[in-house]
Amino acid sequence: MAAKLKIVLRRSLIGRPEDQRATVRVLGLTKVNHSVIQDDTPAIRGMIRKVEHLVSVEEQKE
Repeated sequence: MAAKLKIVLRRSLIGRPEDQRATVRVLGLTKVNHSVIQDDTPAIRGMIRKVEHLVSVEEQKE
C-alpha cells in the first residue's frame, strides 16, 4: 500500500499568485485549517513543495 500524507492549509491564500491558489485547490484544500489525506506520490510531493510555505504535512500510518 502507498503511504498517505495529511496536508493542512495553515496560511490564507489572500494576496497569493493564481498558480499557488490553483495548486492548493487541486490538493483539495479550501479553507484555513482544512485538512485532506492524499497518497504519497511524486506529483503530490511536487505540489506540496510549490506551496510549502502555506501548508503543513505529516505522514499517516496505515
